[in-house]
Amino acid sequence: MNATHTPAHKTDLAVTHVLAQLLERLEHSAVPVGAEQYRSVVMHLVNEFRDVEPGAQLGQLLDAYPAAAEVYENMNYQYAGLCRSALDSSLSAEMAAKSAIERAMHGAGPEASHE
Repeated sequence: MNATHTPAHKTDLAVTHVLAQLLERLEHSAVPVGAEQYRSVVMHLVNEFRDVEPGAQLGQLLDAYPAAAEVYENMNYQYAGLCRSALDSSLSAEMAAKSAIERAMHGAGPEASHE
């Protein structure tokens, strides 16, 4: 018999919370943070996000820690796009990208947009 084992999702977000809080501190640190330290925290957070139960508790954690929310959103981009980003910010970024692409296609430099 070929049984597939689906791991149960974690409902205790204590470790995820600590990692999200640490990432937020690193993001706003006044002192330079080593790349390896930053990468290590992000990778541990990614591993935690793979196992957590989606739902209100996770949503509250992501609302409280924008840096962790960005990591989570990037992990799930293929399924939901920028679902946690503010619509205005996403729309602005899309419009700016479209404008830059149009200028590049027509050979106009950035100064052409100030006419």
